[in-house]
Amino acid sequence: MTKKDLVQFEKILQGKYEECKKNVDYYKKIVRETTTKEASGDHSAYSFHMADQGTDAQEREKAFMFYAREEKYLKQLDDAFERIKLGTFGICRVCGKDIGRERLEAVPTTTICYDCKIKES
Repeated sequence: MTKKDLVQFEKILQGKYEECKKNVDYYKKIVRETTTKEASGDHSAYSFHMADQGTDAQEREKAFMFYAREEKYLKQLDDAFERIKLGTFGICRVCGKDIGRERLEAVPTTTICYDCKIKES
């Protein structure tokens, strides 16, 4: 992979990192606020009807799942930045061959080429 390619992918990763970081902050805020309200017994934001309480709990759980997913993706992005620094970005960790440009554009955090991913499935 050329230096120009690496700079391009680093920009792509940076954009995804910034977007993901915003999402993490948003979901963290929702999880923190709803958990704090629930723990304090402040039901002003929640209905006392059982169905509404179930919906509220489901919304909190959904926000937590999105938060956890975004945190995991941030880790994958950090790992991709590290591979760029080490010079291993775009190299399949299974077969050692170059990962195709199209695959990297679709999934810039990938560490496996298309052929190895198909064999893995």
